[in-house]
Amino acid sequence: MDILYDMDTTGGNSGSPVLNARGELIGLNFDRAFEATINDYAWSADYSRSIGVDVRFILWVLDKVSGAADILTEMGVN
Repeated sequence: MDILYDMDTTGGNSGSPVLNARGELIGLNFDRAFEATINDYAWSADYSRSIGVDVRFILWVLDKVSGAADILTEMGVN
């Protein structure tokens, strides 16, 4: 469900798209590792770790849990 990636994020980035190398949406930014908060002051690749939610899980929740099948069909993903 979760994706750990090494891109820099900061407060307020929650919900931002996470893209793969081909520019495809693969998830949404959720949070960053606590150790990565130092990057607000002195960026380092050693500490840059962000957490995202896999878009496949988001779509599954929308379909199976939220009952949003009609919206997914309208979006062309169901």
